[in-house]
Amino acid sequence: MLKINLLPIRQLKKRAEAKKQLLMIFISLCFIIFACTLVGIHQSGTIVDLEDSISRLHKEKNSYNPILKKIENLKKHKAELERKTAVIKTLQLDSSLSMHVLDEVSNSVDNKRMWINSLDQNGGSLRISGIALDNRTISDFMNTLKSSPFIREVNLTGTSMQQVSGRNLKKFSLTCAVSVPQQKVAQVKKS
Repeated sequence: MLKINLLPIRQLKKRAEAKKQLLMIFISLCFIIFACTLVGIHQSGTIVDLEDSISRLHKEKNSYNPILKKIENLKKHKAELERKTAVIKTLQLDSSLSMHVLDEVSNSVDNKRMWINSLDQNGGSLRISGIALDNRTISDFMNTLKSSPFIREVNLTGTSMQQVSGRNLKKFSLTCAVSVPQQKVAQVKKS
């Protein structure tokens, strides 16, 4: 009987199968490398585009720097003007305070029963000295001053007898606190 050796055919089939598998692995690896290369090229393009966009945005931002400096200078100038305006309003209040205090004092004086010798305003303090016929006139004068919106805290600092044209009259001195009423301050701040 003849013996046929089938072994080399099996080995040849196995070798052919192994070659096919190696070829498939090689083709798969080439495809994966090609795909990774395409993705890398695409990512590189995206990175370049983003860097260009960032560069363009930085240039655009830098082009606004002079405008931002002008705005900052305008803000500083506005703050300075607001500060000066506040000072002017304060000066107006202070000057109007002196005028109102003089008006209130002159309206409070009973010309037939008293007169003022001196009047001294220093900031929020007012000193008045004068001569009156009697204590009641001084008391009425103080009460009238207290009713003024510009004058607060009227205090009698001293009284004494003084002879004027042979008559005994009362010499007095007062201290007062003066300020602008809050309503007037609010009106000036609004304007």
